[in-house]
Amino acid sequence: NPQSFNVSYKKDPEWHGAYSHLARSLPEIAVAEFHKKIKEAFEVFDHESNNTVDVREIGTIIRSLGCCPSEGELHDLIAEVEEEEPTGYIRYEKFLPVMTQVLLERRYRPIPEDILLRAFEVLDPAKRGFLSKEELIKYMTEEGEPFSQEEMEEMLSAAIDPESNSIHYKDYITMMVIDEN
Repeated sequence: NPQSFNVSYKKDPEWHGAYSHLARSLPEIAVAEFHKKIKEAFEVFDHESNNTVDVREIGTIIRSLGCCPSEGELHDLIAEVEEEEPTGYIRYEKFLPVMTQVLLERRYRPIPEDILLRAFEVLDPAKRGFLSKEELIKYMTEEGEPFSQEEMEEMLSAAIDPESNSIHYKDYITMMVIDEN
């Protein structure tokens, strides 16, 4: 009987001990897992193997860990981990605790698919399901936080269908949404 099982294991002191140990261990397990992921991502860009990376790589490292900070948030994060005298490099020892906290707090989560879709639909009042390359360039360089030339070229190469010279945004959103798991 599932009801009696439910009641009996809750009264078992051994079960309680194991459960409370697991509950206390989960944050430690999560932290250990985050440390492993952060170290692996950092090492990809630590070309000298001296526990430092070029400050310009930090955004790529953070995004590879599933975070999507704005340029302003990225700037603030870099200011937090940079040395007193900026050297152009970030040390692993300073990056690790800050990035661990970001992951534990689930900061800079990707924007959900439905919100991305609504944003594209606002730019497409005729509800065609696509934007021309020219429209996309105009919106991405003249509105909100403008894309740099490099970001624009990267997005265009991924988003624009070469045959129609447009972005079919539902397909693009499906391709770019980060899997939450």
